[in-house]
Amino acid sequence: MGLTISEKIIASHAGLDRVAPGEIHEVPVDLLYLHDNNGPIAIQQFELIPGATVWDPSRVRFILDHHAPATTFRAAGHHQTIRAFAEKHGIPVFDVGRGVSHAVMLEEGLAGPGQIVLGTDSHTVGLGVLGCLATGIGSTEAAAVLYTGRIWLMVPETIRVVLEGALAPGVYPRDVALLLLRHFGPSFLNYLALEFTGGFVEGLDREARMAITTMCLEMGVKNALMPVPVAGAPRADADARYASTVNFDVGGLGPMVATPGLPTNGVPVAEVAGTPIQQATLGSCAGAYYPDLVAAAEVLRGGHVAPGVRFVIVPNSSRVVERAARSGILAELVAAGAIVSSPACGTCASYEVGCLAPGETCVSTTTRNMEGRMGPGGRVYLASAATVAASALRGAIADPRSP
Repeated sequence: MGLTISEKIIASHAGLDRVAPGEIHEVPVDLLYLHDNNGPIAIQQFELIPGATVWDPSRVRFILDHHAPATTFRAAGHHQTIRAFAEKHGIPVFDVGRGVSHAVMLEEGLAGPGQIVLGTDSHTVGLGVLGCLATGIGSTEAAAVLYTGRIWLMVPETIRVVLEGALAPGVYPRDVALLLLRHFGPSFLNYLALEFTGGFVEGLDREARMAITTMCLEMGVKNALMPVPVAGAPRADADARYASTVNFDVGGLGPMVATPGLPTNGVPVAEVAGTPIQQATLGSCAGAYYPDLVAAAEVLRGGHVAPGVRFVIVPNSSRVVERAARSGILAELVAAGAIVSSPACGTCASYEVGCLAPGETCVSTTTRNMEGRMGPGGRVYLASAATVAASALRGAIADPRSP
């Protein structure tokens, strides 16, 4: 019996020919990154270890993305703690303004096929687009990895997801993600691996792939992988054993919206079209890449954000900002009434920007829409960048395909 990609990665790191789901193995780590929201806790725990030194500073990165730039004294103190620790141990830091950790790791090429990549953020799973086993860990576990460079992993069962077809105009990979979330629900995939394949996946660029894999965390996955066409990259054996195989044809898919409460509450946009909004946001590791800004600008072209609506854009990296500035997309968005903030997690959980007042409604490209996510009493709908921009234009949730 052959192996899945996740099984091959764990086996190679454990020095074994094969592993099986349910087994637990101690394996070396290729990359660990920590952000400012919980990095200070990891540092605190690490420093409780007598005489501890970082196992390999070249394989560690800190990134200041959750509360950046700092707007509280506490956040500024956390940044100070991280900078001092990083300088002491020779660890590189992506400082304020560089962007969201996962997007930055993608751009910097720090993760690669066949690696085991850990981050102190649950959406680390998004980096599976690089053909690596990427998953999130907590602060205390991160402290142990900082010291040992190793982690215990249970081999997950794998579900194979086959995506075929071509998206219709006005439909985007984020809509595919919302379709998958609706299908699998919030916990059906707990500690399972997803392995994507099919003609649709093969035609996607990395950013489009990230729009899908990053959101897989909201179904409870341990990791989500997309094979990469690189020599030596691990690929599943023809006779690999999967827990199940699920097939989707995305050709008939229309724009989707996740209603407040859970990202898995996906419905066709027509079911909620006309719902008044006070805010539209474009941000997060799953929805603020350059193509997302382009899609929003195309929808807004020739129009203006509706009165009474705040259209808040938080690009997810400095390179996205640079590219949007050079191409003129940034100027188009601002001229149409958008408010552009510095690259960070920003509106995803209202970190310093984009908070909602009680009773306000927002439609957003961010990752989550649980109660209180953007402020107590605020309601959040999730959608693609095009749907968000169309809604900002009309002052209510709208189908981006509508004139």
